[in-house]
Amino acid sequence: MADPLQVLRDARSILVIDWPSRDVPDSLARAGFEVTVSGGPEPDNFSRYEPAGDEVVARRTGRPPAQADLVYSHRPLDELPDIIAAARSVGASTVWVQSGRAADGSRDPTGCWLSDEDSDAARRHVEAADLGYLDRAYIADVARSLGERR
Repeated sequence: MADPLQVLRDARSILVIDWPSRDVPDSLARAGFEVTVSGGPEPDNFSRYEPAGDEVVARRTGRPPAQADLVYSHRPLDELPDIIAAARSVGASTVWVQSGRAADGSRDPTGCWLSDEDSDAARRHVEAADLGYLDRAYIADVARSLGERR
């Protein structure tokens, strides 16, 4: 499995497909990443998240990024084929999945729990597409550990 810290150190741009809280795109933008968020099922519902002073603002772009190093997803695992397709379309090297669940199954916006069976199946599916796979770390915490890089 890829090292979450190294994956973020190597990345410049991230496509976010849903999130458990605004902490995810905001923390990534504050850490200096180029962050594009897919805001729903509409094909033109994309926004760029950028720091502006002490806040992070969203600016609608209406299109996916031309390129992204990483695709982060907070969607059900049955949507993984579409997420993999999105990752391939932007040239990403890694898919980072977050369940938003605690080990007891309750909702947790920082939760990354998946059963070993689900995690292994998702990993096999992503790796079969020649992409790296992550699912055991909360991306906003890892981004914060980098500090402001750019």
